[in-house]
Amino acid sequence: MDGRGPARPLLEVEDLVQTYRVPGGTVQAVSGVSFRVRRGETLGLVGESGCGKSSVAKALVRLPAPRAGRVRFDGLELTSMSFARLRRVLPRMQIIFQDPVSALNPRRRIRDIVAEGLAIHGVDRAGIAERVDETLRQVGLDPDLVADRRPGEFSGGQCQRIAVARAMALRPELLICDEPVSALDVSVQAQVLNLLERMRAERGLAMLFISHDLAVVRNISDQIAVMYLGKIVEIGDADEVYRHPAHPYTRALIESVPVPDPTAPLGGDALRGELPSPLEPPRGCRFRTRCPLARPSCADAEPPLTPIGPNRSVACHYPLVT
Repeated sequence: MDGRGPARPLLEVEDLVQTYRVPGGTVQAVSGVSFRVRRGETLGLVGESGCGKSSVAKALVRLPAPRAGRVRFDGLELTSMSFARLRRVLPRMQIIFQDPVSALNPRRRIRDIVAEGLAIHGVDRAGIAERVDETLRQVGLDPDLVADRRPGEFSGGQCQRIAVARAMALRPELLICDEPVSALDVSVQAQVLNLLERMRAERGLAMLFISHDLAVVRNISDQIAVMYLGKIVEIGDADEVYRHPAHPYTRALIESVPVPDPTAPLGGDALRGELPSPLEPPRGCRFRTRCPLARPSCADAEPPLTPIGPNRSVACHYPLVT
């Protein structure tokens, strides 16, 4: 999409599977998900709550390890790597969690929270102090005012900036953002998104940005992957997916984005019903039970993720764009 040629992706995920045992059976949280993220690129992963987005994020860093599939970071296979070796690799890929308050230890001072990863990975004491102050300034916080305070003294937006600082202090190459703005007010969301974009530009970061809000994802992403009930149903260039959605679910998500115009017409066909239980996904196309365009044949076989153009794939028997 940006003309950089066939360089090896920084992150390659192939047929990722994650399941959880629960009372009553096994939840198929992630069912054969594949995608790639190149250096300096942001992939937005979007879908309804419960579709498996956060399970993908945590599986990438083995929290817990996936049940099957492959995760390669800069050519290194992570799923079969020993924990000792993985520990040396993980500073290069950091994660920001959804709840900025509960993600921070309420008993520790901000300076110690940001410094924890640096201490674990052997940065000398003098280097840690300098790096902590530098990183706090980069996220818009004055270390003289915040470093010796605790998380309970800060707003949600400030806590998320602290969480970003903790991740960025290790100078990662890949940042996994798991719904980093969903718990914040709209005005604070914009500040955190601008911060992430600025740090990406300054450091050449790659990002996996997870959200249920397609409008947010479009503004920050180079590519968009749309996920439904454990599977990616569409992936491609962000603007192209937004302008010409090929999957009915993608179109429904786009049409559900509020438009700040009371005279604007309502969206097209609305989704029917609720997200099916991941304990028993529908046979055939998983989206068919809610799809306004479903046909009887959609129950016969599961549609594979099929290329429909350059850097564009869709999993639908009857795509809207071909």
